[in-house]
Amino acid sequence: MVDPLYAWWAQQLVLCGWAFEPEPIAIEPDAAQARLRALDVADRGELGWRLVETFGVGPADPAKLLAALELLALAGAAGWLPEARVRSWLLRLTDEIVRQHASLETWLEALRRARSAEGWVRGDDGFHEACEALAALERDGEGITWQTLTEWITTHRETASLWPDAPEARAWRLRAAFSPVLVAPAGAVDWPDAREWLGSHWQINDRTGLIQSLLWLAGHGHRQGWDLDATRLLMEDERGRQEWLTGLAGAEREYGQVLLAFVERGEPLEWAAWDWLRLVDLAWAGICAGWLEAVEAQAFANHGADLVLRRYSDWSAVARAYQRGCSLFEGRDRLGEMQRDWGLLLQSPVSPWRTPLPQLLSDEERDASRRALADWRRSPRHWVLALASVREPEFGMRQGPAAPLAPERRADALRYLDETLGLHPDEGTEALARYWLPAQAHHLNQLAADAVHGALPSPNTPFGRPEAADLVSLEALKQGSRHAATIHMAEKYAFYLQMAMDSEAFDDAALQALAEALRGTLCRFYPDSRRLLEAWAQWETLLPEGEHPSLVNEIRWHLEDPGSPFHWLDWRSTQWQEPGPRPTLSRFTAMALVGPLNNAAWSEPHRESERESTAIHEWIDGHYGLHGRAELVEFLDFLLEAGDRQEYQINYAPYTLNSQRLGSEIAVLESGDCSEDDRNHLLRLQRVRDNTDGCNELDMTAWDVAQAVDLAIAGRQLGWLDGAAFSSVLERAYTLAAEHYGSWEEYARGLYAGFSFFMGETPEREAFLGGFRQALVAWLSGAPPLAGPWASLDFPGARPRHWAPLHIDTLPGDIRTLH
Repeated sequence: MVDPLYAWWAQQLVLCGWAFEPEPIAIEPDAAQARLRALDVADRGELGWRLVETFGVGPADPAKLLAALELLALAGAAGWLPEARVRSWLLRLTDEIVRQHASLETWLEALRRARSAEGWVRGDDGFHEACEALAALERDGEGITWQTLTEWITTHRETASLWPDAPEARAWRLRAAFSPVLVAPAGAVDWPDAREWLGSHWQINDRTGLIQSLLWLAGHGHRQGWDLDATRLLMEDERGRQEWLTGLAGAEREYGQVLLAFVERGEPLEWAAWDWLRLVDLAWAGICAGWLEAVEAQAFANHGADLVLRRYSDWSAVARAYQRGCSLFEGRDRLGEMQRDWGLLLQSPVSPWRTPLPQLLSDEERDASRRALADWRRSPRHWVLALASVREPEFGMRQGPAAPLAPERRADALRYLDETLGLHPDEGTEALARYWLPAQAHHLNQLAADAVHGALPSPNTPFGRPEAADLVSLEALKQGSRHAATIHMAEKYAFYLQMAMDSEAFDDAALQALAEALRGTLCRFYPDSRRLLEAWAQWETLLPEGEHPSLVNEIRWHLEDPGSPFHWLDWRSTQWQEPGPRPTLSRFTAMALVGPLNNAAWSEPHRESERESTAIHEWIDGHYGLHGRAELVEFLDFLLEAGDRQEYQINYAPYTLNSQRLGSEIAVLESGDCSEDDRNHLLRLQRVRDNTDGCNELDMTAWDVAQAVDLAIAGRQLGWLDGAAFSSVLERAYTLAAEHYGSWEEYARGLYAGFSFFMGETPEREAFLGGFRQALVAWLSGAPPLAGPWASLDFPGARPRHWAPLHIDTLPGDIRTLH
């Protein structure tokens, strides 16, 4: 049985100079491809544009309709389109022709006028003769008549599907922003020079680079920097905005002018489609280049569709957002060119965008794409990359397969570890444990819980009051009570871990184990990305780093952007193993007995490198004359059993009972030349006479306890004390403090009295004492919060007074001690 549609098609191709052939797509593929190239149709993408342009946004041009019939025949013969797709387009083209023309005569006349208007009538091209032949067929009742065709079209009009319509292929309609997709998956004829294009336009030269770029477009893209700039500009006044613009140079200044114009005229500051449509285009190029399997590319395309559907309600919004992004990228406002650039896709009756945007993705395809994208970020190192990228966006380009780093990058990482952290490869990965500070997180969580219940320490200490601003920051911690504070410490740890990875100077397997431990810990404290990012933003607000710009805007960007890597990490809690040891609460309390004699000990001390050990050894030798383990252990025993407090009791306390003898002794020493020892003795006698800082009334055992803990920590760092010996010193110090004092305030008075009394002669005495008093104020009041941990800890042996935090991010310990 003759196919009316094909028979009519064959008749019309005679108008294009073809010999009559009942099967229009039966010509040789090579000949068809050569003819397509001659018509400047080099690939299937250009064919798609030609077909869409045939219909335009109004009545179709008869000449274009006829040309499309020829292109369709050539594409079918060349194997560019499957027969079902050829037939769909043929039916649509034929339907358009019969809609516009009531008879063969009007169709042919319209073609003559169109050819004449275009100026391409040639007397010898056979067109007029072909028209006459077709008219004769109609008159003689041969061939397919116009009436027969019209009747046939009427019954088959609704069966055509012009674009790939399988559920897994609909996302490719997004690629029409660059070139319509006629057939999915892609083939060689879709983009023959895809590799060259990727290299020249994207500097992508292999599969790894392609995947990294795809993940970057999905997770960060250009939109991140633009969004952050826009957020800052909205917070600035006119002067601030102009200063920002003045600070830009070259192409950046052109970008700045466009962005500022958007801000000032109230244009929606949204352009994510610029990244997500290019994500789909890049995935298509990846198939054509042979670097992606079809299923991989499809997952990326579906992910792009997923992100688009989360942000936009219709195609018009997608196009305008893309146009804004293109404007920023090119540094010129292209919103006035919307009709020229997007009119065809938005208005053409055959546009692939005629399908409503929400129908692009089925639930099954969306879920599959989400699993696929999570798989690309499955490894724990992606947690480290995501956390580190908030401080350094460059890490956002490193998602996906790991790629070799440039020697310059490795050198930069080593320099950072050395100059900023004092961390060296010869220390091994175990040295990274010193940057894991669980006790700090416990301290912050406890202060937040106490702040909520109005149970913070009194700001009135024996040594003065904190600064008003520090008290405000302390009180504000109640805003963080619902958010575990581990992220405040963990994100910095992640950055250090990433730098260690970049240096390639540490054991990689050990670093990956630390990354897994970090992932597991954060999954334990935060059930999902939203809770983690909200906690991070809250604590970043509460504890700003004065020397660095706040990261709050960056964190909130990740919270709000659906493509952020944080939403696509492997969020599951396995066996909990932290990157560093978590001290018990009593052990942390014992280490806190060092007070302001040293920095707060937020984690267990670890063996230091030879470089650091040299400085610690020099300090112990210079201050205490100790040269090894035996001497240290002996001196620690002395401090905990007798110490400087015994010297006071033996050599100075008796003078408090005999003021005449005290005065006489002072007079004798003041009347002659004194040795250094005599001079120190004189100074202490004078302090007894004046009861300086309450030295005659206060128990100065705290001075010995603090020194013992300080030296024990140093001994542990030098390797002079093993774990058992260090624990023994802490337990003895804890017990001794509990026996002599009932609160941190009493302990602080004794510590300050001992510090003051036993200080040697120095012109900086008042400065030292002033600094020590200020530090004691901060430790006792908790203002500023990270000065020291006394404000969050119950004193050894004292009655518990703290409220339980709302989460489990606390140090382990006896429940009665904790709460």
